[in-house]
Amino acid sequence: MKKNYCIACLFSILLLMMASSAFAQDDGPKVRNANEDGEERIEEKGFKKHNLFTGGTATLAFYSGGSVLGANPMLGYKLNDYFDAGVVLNFAYTGQRDYMVVNDKLKQFVYGPGVFLRAYPVPFLFAQAQVEHNFTTQSYRALGGNVTSSTKNASSLLLGAGFASGRVKGGTTFFYMSLLFDVLKNRNSPYVNVKHYGTSSERVDLVPVIRAGVNIGLFQGRYGRYQEF
Repeated sequence: MKKNYCIACLFSILLLMMASSAFAQDDGPKVRNANEDGEERIEEKGFKKHNLFTGGTATLAFYSGGSVLGANPMLGYKLNDYFDAGVVLNFAYTGQRDYMVVNDKLKQFVYGPGVFLRAYPVPFLFAQAQVEHNFTTQSYRALGGNVTSSTKNASSLLLGAGFASGRVKGGTTFFYMSLLFDVLKNRNSPYVNVKHYGTSSERVDLVPVIRAGVNIGLFQGRYGRYQEF
């Protein structure tokens, strides 16, 4: 646990360093001086509110004897034409009846923060790295009414790639779909499948994390795109 947590912390620092480097290299849009038409354009530096975006994903599923509800809201910043970075929150609830025997009940809550970095070599494809630390609370009610509960936590390093419907210059509003894997393979991660838990033959298998959502650009103007001069 400590080893995986340290790896996740180090990777978070690496993400921030990469983000700072990318931000420093962003030339940014130009601002026209109406009184000096034809003169050299003034370069806009520093924080630009039109580069902010929000959005995320939502989960809603119902099946015989159970349900899954979840949301992954995010707040991000377009560093330049090739990199986005931001923070994300995870919330998920799973409820299931007849989990092990008839009329028993299982409830599970998963929640936690994360940071991500996306790289766009082309406008419609991206690679993603995301560091998370999730907490999982389980409550199991047996047929006789006895209730047992447990809480665990784990750091995750999600790596993968995705498709964007159209990340254009000057805009940050688009739909996306991604495929990620938790390469740390912590046994307490919500993104792995553990077989023979707690035994000498225990095995942790990766589970594909498929997410589809939307980026919504903030302060983008009437047409959802910041106009550069």
